Parts: sequence; C-alpha cells; structure tokens
Amino acid sequence: MTPVNLAQKLALFDSHWDPKVIADYNDNDVMVVKFQGEFPFHMHETSDDFFLVLEGEMVMEYDDADPVTIRAGELVIVPKGQVHRPRADKEVKVLLIEPKGEPNSGDSGQAPAPKNRI
Repeated sequence: MTPVNLAQKLALFDSHWDPKVIADYNDNDVMVVKFQGEFPFHMHETSDDFFLVLEGEMVMEYDDADPVTIRAGELVIVPKGQVHRPRADKEVKVLLIEPKGEPNSGDSGQAPAPKNRI
C-alpha cells in the first residue's frame, strides 16, 4: 500500500528486453522494461499483453494487420492468440502487466526473461 516510483525503478537497470517486477496486482506481475530493436514475432495463447509506454515510442507489429505506433502516455493491449512483435528504433520505457508465470517470449522459441523483482 505504498507508492512505487516508476522513474526510480527504471533508473536501477540499463538492460534491454529484461522486464523487472515492481508490484503484484491480483495474479499479475506489474513490470517495467526498457527495449530497443525488435523482439521476435510470437503470441500468447491464453493471455492478453498489456503495454503502457512511459517514455519514448514503440511500434507493435502484427502478422495480419498494419503496425501501430504507441507513444508516451498511450497503451496497447494485444489480444491472446494474436501474433505480434514490439520494436523501437530508440530506447523506450514501458510498463507491462501479465499473469504471473507467463513467459514474455510466448511461443517464439526464445528463452523467456527471468523477470527479477526490483
């Protein structure tokens, strides 16, 4: 029941594609992540993906739809079963919410990030 300062949490790490758990919300992990470049195309069979851009700009690419640009202060929810890939030309800082235990890599074949708590 105490505030979490997102800027302070984001200042604790420099790695990309390495989400950090900052809070628990029901059975979900609330995380912050920094990334640049592109993640592999993947999908999550049983859960939606929640992305809130805190700083910068990202593009969400889909296998069957036009890409969508998400800017600071905007969010996008990718429905379960939708093949997608986040990417950013410059570093972006994002808040993520996903069910505990859900691998961030989906079905991409890439090893999931460990989701350490900070």
